[in-house]
Amino acid sequence: MQVAVLGAGSMGHGITQVSAMAGHDVLLRDIEADLVEDGLEGIRTNLQGGVDRNKLTAEEMEETLERIEGTTDLEEAVEDADLVVEAVPEEMDLKQDVFADVEAATDEETVIASNTSSLSVTEMASALEHPERAVGLHFFNPPHIMDLVEIVIAEQTDERTESFAVDYVRSIEKEDVVVRDTAGFATSRLGVALGLEAIRMVEQGVASPADIDEGMELGYGHPMGPIELTDHVGLDVRLHIAEHLREELGERFKPPQSLRRKVRAGKLGKKTGEGYYVWEDGERVGTSGD
Repeated sequence: MQVAVLGAGSMGHGITQVSAMAGHDVLLRDIEADLVEDGLEGIRTNLQGGVDRNKLTAEEMEETLERIEGTTDLEEAVEDADLVVEAVPEEMDLKQDVFADVEAATDEETVIASNTSSLSVTEMASALEHPERAVGLHFFNPPHIMDLVEIVIAEQTDERTESFAVDYVRSIEKEDVVVRDTAGFATSRLGVALGLEAIRMVEQGVASPADIDEGMELGYGHPMGPIELTDHVGLDVRLHIAEHLREELGERFKPPQSLRRKVRAGKLGKKTGEGYYVWEDGERVGTSGD
């Protein structure tokens, strides 16, 4: 099928990559040419890493790249798309505007999906004249490695759209779980609760970030501990989601003070070089002294 991905950041270019690897043609769109090129370079880097680790061949890498094009033109990106996936920042007004702009440039059969990790897909869909075509496709970071996609069914989502979403997720060789559109869905709600409690434990001196993470990895089989995962997701993103869940679900999602302090200081995790850990060239090299 033809897929359009809006937003070339880590989630957007990852969704583009896994879609193209599965044989779909993909247009990756962002608002500036430099952002598009950064996304395409991220895909090339990921694929080359796969070749280096013998996960795919050089020929498969080239075939994947041939299925991907970049653009800054929204209409060009979506006009022939069977599926549009938005991966823009977690702001409801922005996502609703994107949904409405996509609808204006596509026919009624195009499925419009959001990669939101916590915002209401039902509310996004209310910006559409045909909201039955809206659905949530919550990928996990990084999309080319993580196996799960959470399919979020809005109040307006019809059976055709739900079936389309399930078929798409399985076509890219991911595992799907289907959930009703509630605050935080299933995975973000549980994941944020665990992450916030882990940060509180650090604040209370229960254990170091590394020991807490190792305990969850070795004791519970988590591939990554909750504090390191917070650094990967971005402390600003986690704070924003926690505030949303606090508003919707209550004080148990109140963000810890150290999370607020780090965000104010610009220590947002892996992407800025420091969060609860210190990062160099994408690798964890120490623990923050804060």
